[in-house]
Amino acid sequence: MTSAIRADHLSKVYPTSSSGARALDELSIDIPPGRVYGLIGRNGAGKTTFVRIAATQLAPTSGRVEVLGHDVMTEERDVRLRIACVPQESRPLYFLNTEEVVYLYLKLRGLDPPEARRRTRDALDELSLTEYRRRSVARLSGGLRRRVLCAMVLASDAEVLFLDEPTTGLDPIARRQVWEAIRRTSREHRTILLTTHYLDEAESLSTRLALIERGRLMLEGTPEDLRGRVRYPYRVTVLGSYPRDELDSYGRVSPIEGGYLVFAREREARELARRALERGNRLSMGPVSLEDVFLEVVGRSIEEEAPKDDGEEEAVEA
Repeated sequence: MTSAIRADHLSKVYPTSSSGARALDELSIDIPPGRVYGLIGRNGAGKTTFVRIAATQLAPTSGRVEVLGHDVMTEERDVRLRIACVPQESRPLYFLNTEEVVYLYLKLRGLDPPEARRRTRDALDELSLTEYRRRSVARLSGGLRRRVLCAMVLASDAEVLFLDEPTTGLDPIARRQVWEAIRRTSREHRTILLTTHYLDEAESLSTRLALIERGRLMLEGTPEDLRGRVRYPYRVTVLGSYPRDELDSYGRVSPIEGGYLVFAREREARELARRALERGNRLSMGPVSLEDVFLEVVGRSIEEEAPKDDGEEEAVEA
């Protein structure tokens, strides 16, 4: 079976880089077709650079990327006919209204007028944009413009969709509307590459995930796979007074407001929970979350920005 997206030892160093740091560092990923594949990492980790190369917008320094079996450097026209992209830094045409923007995009992709109109109508309805269909894009808020971009791409007939941080700036209700649109599109057996630093979004939508840090692949697999690869698969929150030296014997301990957060193996987690209850402590216990996995693998919260290389920042804004 042909991969939807396949990267082989992909590296990128921006020409204007002051440090020579790699935005991507020998990154190899094989994304199967018909899935939602989540690429997670901190801002500045290399996610947008990967999307721009795979979408034929940026040349790699070394390595190779294929989309549906076509090389992005030598067969870019074949790639562009099969993909649609919501870039991280993008704005719809301000002089058109919302309906015109989506309809024109679908017409430019070759859809006949009746089908383009139907898809436009459905996309605006699905993302709660119908009431804004006659409003000029220039008069929309930033969040509404972002939803218009998502409507354009999700309404298309592209085989591979690149969604680069599609819900940035959206309120919780709008985020979930985009999520439902992504789920509906995935049921059409199209491939969606989703980049995000919202771990709840990645876990809710993605069949498989890749965690990257400083342009390198750190972990890859299903959300369950990723949680299973950490040293301590359970978290126990113990609130109230408890001797710290005793907690250290169960696993990794982090002080939190009102108590401690302990990462432990299952047997130790259950034993700690039993003893804490006997002492009258309040507690919660459960499997680690993706945020916990990220902290353990990277050593920092996903909310912390990765150090930006000067060249990368300039290229993204161009």
